[in-house]
Amino acid sequence: MTLDSKIPEGRLEDKWKNYQAKSHLINPANRKKLNIMVVGSGLSGAGAAATLAELGYQVQCFCYQDSARRAHSVAAQGGINAAKNYQHDGDSVWRMFHDTLKGGDFRSREANTYRLAELSAPLIDHFVQQGVPFAREYGGVLANRSFGGVQVQRTFYARGQTGQQLVLAAYSQLSKMIRAKKVDMLPRHEVLDLVVINGKAKGVIARDLETGAIKRFAADAVVLATGGYSRVFRLSTLAIGCNGSAIWKAHKRGAFFAAPSFTQIHPTALPQTSNAQSKLTLMSESLRNDGRIWVPKNKDDSRKPQDIPEEERDYYLERRYPSFGNLAPRDIASRAAKERIDAGHGVGPLKNAVYLDFKHAIAKMGKDTITDKYGNLFTMYEKITGINAYHEPMKISPAAHFSMGGLWVDYELMTTIPGLYAIGECNYSDHGANRLGANSLLQTSIDGYFILPNTITNYLEGELYPERPSIEHPEFAKVEASVKQQIQKLLDINGSRTSDDFHRELGNVMWQECAMSRNKAGLEKAITQIKQIKAAFWKDVKVTGSANEMNPELEKALRLADFMELAMLMCTDALQRNESCGAHFREEYQTEEGEAKRNDADYAYVSVWEYQEADFKLHKEILEFEYIQPTVRSYK
Repeated sequence: MTLDSKIPEGRLEDKWKNYQAKSHLINPANRKKLNIMVVGSGLSGAGAAATLAELGYQVQCFCYQDSARRAHSVAAQGGINAAKNYQHDGDSVWRMFHDTLKGGDFRSREANTYRLAELSAPLIDHFVQQGVPFAREYGGVLANRSFGGVQVQRTFYARGQTGQQLVLAAYSQLSKMIRAKKVDMLPRHEVLDLVVINGKAKGVIARDLETGAIKRFAADAVVLATGGYSRVFRLSTLAIGCNGSAIWKAHKRGAFFAAPSFTQIHPTALPQTSNAQSKLTLMSESLRNDGRIWVPKNKDDSRKPQDIPEEERDYYLERRYPSFGNLAPRDIASRAAKERIDAGHGVGPLKNAVYLDFKHAIAKMGKDTITDKYGNLFTMYEKITGINAYHEPMKISPAAHFSMGGLWVDYELMTTIPGLYAIGECNYSDHGANRLGANSLLQTSIDGYFILPNTITNYLEGELYPERPSIEHPEFAKVEASVKQQIQKLLDINGSRTSDDFHRELGNVMWQECAMSRNKAGLEKAITQIKQIKAAFWKDVKVTGSANEMNPELEKALRLADFMELAMLMCTDALQRNESCGAHFREEYQTEEGEAKRNDADYAYVSVWEYQEADFKLHKEILEFEYIQPTVRSYK
């Protein structure tokens, strides 16, 4: 298959306008005849469902939570980027485009990345009109702060709960459409497979999580907005229910998967405290604006942080990256923390953390100012740890976080299956090998509100046929039978180990061999181990309960079955990329100073994988840089 990215012609600044000028339109009367299915109700899903319904389409929206308000988008605390240049500090759409392309280590498309920056300013206006209570300066102007990887202030925020406020705004728009009966909302439903008829996505098979009933749903187009897959590591900043099953099933049905090994490790999470933990808590990157990160200069220093004098503290980010300091990009900050911890300078009971200290900021700005900016984060930290961060430094540690990889999509956000779209974190689109902080809320919102509603018409205008497939089509029965067979197979094993036990084993392998740093021997070892875990899982997993009831253990087993296959692809992808770039750090390819060593001559492409039974076939989308030539990514 030839990968057609469908990049419009013209200057970079004109591509999106040129695309819109030439895109097909569907008149309002015909929109009412078309049904669109949106899987997921986070910022991208809720935004897309509400906008498409407002345009007149029939919309079905699925989520596995009991309410769309519980989507994991609420956890993006720190802010959302936009090139408005309110501070007059030199920001612009071009600079934001440059920062994002560079931050992704030149492993994303220029056209997509520029569109992200171009649409950022109108998105903020859009949210203000929806009532999002962004922080404001004394005179009423929206306030900004900095995030990692940039030297300007372009991050808009609502204290430390930006994601939650944006979700509430999107949820209000979605609720309006539900009440108007333009959106059929289906909570507590999990999509278990995709139905493809004559090469086009025409529906899904879903499980009612309350009753266990397997149901068929038909549509003229399917939109996946299901978030990231970093729960493959088990311990991550993601909610426990977050999973990659929907996109993995789509991959097995023919949707190509791009750059699966590009997964981000966030530098400011709470450290693991025991093997019994099921997830890690994210502390917003915004804390790095005013907090200073350090470790004791002496190895295995057991003194309290207050007792360690300044001359015996190593502010290692400020030392190694003086231009950016504590606001170095996430991949760099995470690897620097790991290096210090591995060298014996870690702190905390398990010596697996570093300090994030607000002593100097409080002395300079006062406690009230810090409370105004980060108060809810300090409160959350104290509730979890029992430590008052106004008096003692926070302990933070790197943790699995965001997925830059995902289903391959073209400029229209359509996958390699016609009629199947992927928006938000579940696609590979804008971030390359590393996402800059505060660009996640931006991308997911823009995809749902602004891009998809303008691109899906090019496909749908060709679907206005009198006869369209219904749930009675034989392919629906075939896929439904396959889903039921897998469920029954899991229930019949009746082994001795829980899904959590297998997931913990898988997570340990992935964290050791395919997380912050990788090497050839470790990745080959990981592939062998994952195959062994998968074989043991299908022989010895114990799933209690039945299929026809609410059964969380069955949900875990179904998701883990997909995670194990995804883990294989992640390691396969990391193994074939013989370079270091962004979050993909191959130990064999680094500079004398320990920084990533990119190989543009051989690897300036997006690795795009086609599923083949028990194997994966590599395709390459060659990246062409017309406007910014790749350079050494330095933050020193």
